[in-house]
Amino acid sequence: MNYCIPDMYEMPHTGVGSYSVQGGGEYCMYSDEGSGYGNCEPQPLHHPPCMEQAWSPSQHYSCSYAAGPSVFKSEFCSMEVPLSHFHQPEYFPEIKPEFSHLRWMQSAHRKGYIPSYLDKDELCVVCGDKATGYHYRCITCEGCKGFFRRTIQKNLNPTYACKYEGKCVIDKVTRNQCQECRFKKCIAVGMATDLVLDDSKRLAKRKLIEENRERRRREELQKTAWDRLEPTQEEWDLIRMVTEAHMATNAQGNHWKQKRKFLSAAGVKEAKPEDIGQASTDNAPEGSKVDIEAFSQFTKIITPAITRVVDFAKKLPMFCELPCEDQIILLKGCCMEIMSLRAAVRYDPESETLTLNGEMAVTRGQLKNGGLGVVSDAIFDLGVSLSSFNLDDSEVALLQAVILLSSDRPGLTSVERIERCQEEFLLAFEHYINYRKHKVAHFWPKLLMKVTDLRMIGTCHASRFLHMKVECPTELFPPLFLEVFED
Repeated sequence: MNYCIPDMYEMPHTGVGSYSVQGGGEYCMYSDEGSGYGNCEPQPLHHPPCMEQAWSPSQHYSCSYAAGPSVFKSEFCSMEVPLSHFHQPEYFPEIKPEFSHLRWMQSAHRKGYIPSYLDKDELCVVCGDKATGYHYRCITCEGCKGFFRRTIQKNLNPTYACKYEGKCVIDKVTRNQCQECRFKKCIAVGMATDLVLDDSKRLAKRKLIEENRERRRREELQKTAWDRLEPTQEEWDLIRMVTEAHMATNAQGNHWKQKRKFLSAAGVKEAKPEDIGQASTDNAPEGSKVDIEAFSQFTKIITPAITRVVDFAKKLPMFCELPCEDQIILLKGCCMEIMSLRAAVRYDPESETLTLNGEMAVTRGQLKNGGLGVVSDAIFDLGVSLSSFNLDDSEVALLQAVILLSSDRPGLTSVERIERCQEEFLLAFEHYINYRKHKVAHFWPKLLMKVTDLRMIGTCHASRFLHMKVECPTELFPPLFLEVFED
């Protein structure tokens, strides 16, 4: 930036002084020898566009007052010009500002968003400038739109006054000269005052726009989630294999409702809704003591239930390839969790029962008094929660495989190998969820949380098992039950 004296136009032209530009025009120094100049600080010199260029070190500018009229001379202007006339453009015939290099900026500025419903070069109905869209029911430019909005919002129209009896012609040149006539023309062409919002309505509209924008963002995220990767061919093979393993070891399959029997005080009998919940209530308080009769009924189905879990695991090749010691640890760790999952997905909201091993329907109280105590509440709560997930056989099977191949079981030796196996199932599981396109929001993370719930059930059952051993006769415990759950 070049610097010069404060205001060249109002500089006194009498007295004795000197003015020079030194150091290539970077700074100007004015030394005062007369009384009319005062102190002078360097100030910016704003050149016309044609002169916005660096001054070369060889250029010198001088003003002289000692021997005649004050003059200004430079390499840009070859003639000497009296400083008293420096502000008059007619004394600079050679200096013609050139704005051609700014045309691209002007054209770029004029180009804005034009709606597709407007014809090419459609004009504002108020002033004739280029229209930008429908504003307050009329096709107008941005200028007239803003003028009309400000007038209504600030109630400015009573303050407008025309100097020419309201007969001004409004176009893009004269529109800023008469506000009253411009506003009258806005009304005349049909601009609607009722569409201009006050502050409260404008804030409400802005809030609605933000809510709609957020809703569209969520919809896009959901659509993006639905468009995520689906299973590869290798993953489909894995899903098919684990689904077949589950269906081959899942008692009664999808016909469990027709084949189930309800547990009553007299034992297991055919399904009769009026008998549901008629178990003896002599035991007090619920779950504090084990109902030996109910416990003996449960032990009759526990051995085949455990056997089916073992058979499911043996149908998975990657499980069979693990060391025998690791297989035993994994089975002992997951057995209660998988049996609980299989019971939970067979929760019936109508009768409020779980069907154990696909054949025995029990109420919450019966399961609690039968030896599980508070564990029964966790299993029933899981069943209620999963009823809204609408899981199919493949999803239940994949969930079982993920639980089975938990690499954090104490005592495992092939931890990394088991981790890789579980990751394969998890990836196939996630892609299968994408394929299924569930309507439940955040379905995948919510489903994974159920794995945590099942792990908690397994931990609680381990401590409950010790209580059952104290309360129940040893002869009631099947050998396989003891082998799996005893440390």
